[in-house]
Amino acid sequence: MERYRIGKVVFGSSARIAAAYERFAGQEIDEIRLAADRSSPFPVKRRTIEREVSVAGIGTFKGSEKQTLTFAPSSRPGWWIRRMDLPEQLDTFVDISNLWTSAQNLVLRSGSPHNYLRMVEHIVALKAGLGVDDVLLKVNSGDPPLFDQSSLPLVEAMDKAGIVDTEADASYVTVKEPVAFGGSRGDFLLFLPAEDGQRNLRIDCAISWDTIIGRQRVLFDVTADTFRYASFARTNATHRQYILAKTVGKLFAATRNWGYNDRNILIHGPKRYYTEPRFAHEGKFLEPVWHRATLDLMAALSLAGSDRFAGTVVSYRAGHTLDCDAVRALYRNDLLKKI
Repeated sequence: MERYRIGKVVFGSSARIAAAYERFAGQEIDEIRLAADRSSPFPVKRRTIEREVSVAGIGTFKGSEKQTLTFAPSSRPGWWIRRMDLPEQLDTFVDISNLWTSAQNLVLRSGSPHNYLRMVEHIVALKAGLGVDDVLLKVNSGDPPLFDQSSLPLVEAMDKAGIVDTEADASYVTVKEPVAFGGSRGDFLLFLPAEDGQRNLRIDCAISWDTIIGRQRVLFDVTADTFRYASFARTNATHRQYILAKTVGKLFAATRNWGYNDRNILIHGPKRYYTEPRFAHEGKFLEPVWHRATLDLMAALSLAGSDRFAGTVVSYRAGHTLDCDAVRALYRNDLLKKI
């Protein structure tokens, strides 16, 4: 595998990024899913859906309450969130400028502090993953539904809604030059520009845990088929985190994940999985890295407003906060260009 150019360091320590990159480069790729060419895997026209489709599940933060999410067609560019229980509030544009927090999960909010939607990452990742540009999300609370099949029911709902082309041309952004972002725990993100004629998104993502998960890495081009495959990957939590969420964690909003159970998340410890892992591949279970690469990282890339993100993104041990800080910095530092 050829080495990536680290390029301009926007934030973080250059020395730490370089050292972390050597650890990343020495990690074997477990699974590769590359397309035959790097032209756009989606039509060149903007896309929306034909009809409204709803999907329901237990609430993430109010496990005893059933929550419903509705995908609806939209003529406005981009994705929008409408709180049906707050008719006095305007819709929230799915964009990095409306990100409220990324501490535990992504929360989008605009206007009133009550006009928010929590844990949006597993929903808005569909924007980049399926190439659906313009959608209205209707919800009745700030608490999204959880599913035993992770985000696969959302993908199936989008299929049922019928993805269709519009008359408008799709718009793409990429970085002007290779750039790097470093975290404080040996984590980094690299963004490399799309070359001439390239309109796709390639991701090289590696994780390294001190648990049974261990070291995992996947390299892939984003296509609807690959995203549909990866959407079955659940979020993961250590056994300690799960016990916390079910006990004293109920006292705090940040950890009050009442909807979590032993079916809808992957629970792991130092030497064993406490729930049945998925994505068996050559002796490993790659569920954690596929979830990280698609339903987490691609969610942050979906915060590029009404544009599609193109180029290559390399992620090593990164998480929500570094993802979103990096996307925000791309805009603050004028590092993106239209293609």
